[in-house]
Amino acid sequence: MPVAIITGASRGFGRALGADLARDGWSLVVDARRDSELLGARETFIALGARVEALSGDVTDPDHRARLIDAALGFGSLDLLVNNASTLGTSPLPTLDRYPLDELLHVFDVNVVAPLALIQLALPLLRQSRGAVVSLSSDAAVEAYEGWGGYGSSKAALDQLHRVLAIELGDVRLYSFDPGDMRTEMHQAAFPGEDISDRPDPSTVVPALRSLLASAAPSGRFRASDWASA
Repeated sequence: MPVAIITGASRGFGRALGADLARDGWSLVVDARRDSELLGARETFIALGARVEALSGDVTDPDHRARLIDAALGFGSLDLLVNNASTLGTSPLPTLDRYPLDELLHVFDVNVVAPLALIQLALPLLRQSRGAVVSLSSDAAVEAYEGWGGYGSSKAALDQLHRVLAIELGDVRLYSFDPGDMRTEMHQAAFPGEDISDRPDPSTVVPALRSLLASAAPSGRFRASDWASA
């Protein structure tokens, strides 16, 4: 059975991806900060046939990251690391001239430092399996949108880490994956009080990522829309 670590798997895209992999017989190591939601996701994944290790915690905590890797070792391998956990930062979204700097540091800790730390820990296992890393990106990483400077700059930094790692590592595929707008709690926080029911459900985006993974394409930055029909 292939093994995946998915951070932020209790809801949204992480939960939808976990369910899809569970149907295909993957073993899953999943985490989230909310115990009750994580337990619900775990029960869903098990019902779909997966072996599951669910660990509540924060990806910025080094001990928690180490436990995720140890759980994958308990399954015997690691084929896929998905850095899905992210934070939007302050909501409503502030412009950069008044962005709280302590909050910006937290955004970069969650969205940039923690993913890199997990990649570093996972590399020995991923090299053995010739596996892949997927880190969730955003169009805010490449486009300038008012109010999105904090989140967007963190995702731009994560994209750049991937580009450099792809040059430095020849035996692990690294995908920055831009899923596009989705109907998620974080997207709602970006637009407080607005109706976002027209945004796609995260489950409709998962097939694009699965197509990318199945293609074994070289490392790079990819948009879900580029793989939607694959």
